[in-house]
Amino acid sequence: MNNRKTIALLSGGLDSATAAAIAKENGHEVIALSFDYGQRHRQELQAATKIANHLKLKEHQIIKINLATWGGSSLTDIRENLPTSKTSDGVIPNTYVPGRNTIFIAIALSLAEVRHAKQIVLGINAMDYSGYPDCRPDYLEAFQKLASLSNKAGREGNIIKLWAPLVNWKKTEIIKEALRLNLPIDLTWSCYSENANPCGKCDSCRIRDEALEKIGRPDLCSNQRQ
Repeated sequence: MNNRKTIALLSGGLDSATAAAIAKENGHEVIALSFDYGQRHRQELQAATKIANHLKLKEHQIIKINLATWGGSSLTDIRENLPTSKTSDGVIPNTYVPGRNTIFIAIALSLAEVRHAKQIVLGINAMDYSGYPDCRPDYLEAFQKLASLSNKAGREGNIIKLWAPLVNWKKTEIIKEALRLNLPIDLTWSCYSENANPCGKCDSCRIRDEALEKIGRPDLCSNQRQ
């Protein structure tokens, strides 16, 4: 296994881009993996390509898995309304896509084993999206146990690590880190809508814009991209 080869789940959003940039700064050879899963906000795939190019990644895989076939989320079913206000504590928002991270990580493990990568870097964050069951530390811990048993590499003692450096970070901390890494935040796409420009109203835009205001960077808010 190559201790410096890392698979980055790159959605095109701020968090995954920052996680990939952290891996790159730490000297890892990063391979990007993105998914066309039937999401209404398909602009994030274009953003993922731009970020991969910015980071000068040699390989960027985009895999098509149409989770919109059965819907179940406002991100994959345009008949569902996107939430525009803070979700109540203990309530999982309808932007949750059933099985999404489980599917993505499973495919990333396959790619990691073939490419002899030692780890998978994930941009998942439990602070702002604590309602998502697949963005929590206990989920990662359980999946890590599965990752050590589910493939040849793990059974031979070459366990592929699930690395989520941002899991307990506040959004303001993530943005500051992205700026420190000279990551072009304006190239990332966090909005849940299918609009040409960020809506500024959905949960993701709201959380991102509030954090940008807090750190004194309103120039990067969604209303500046209208």
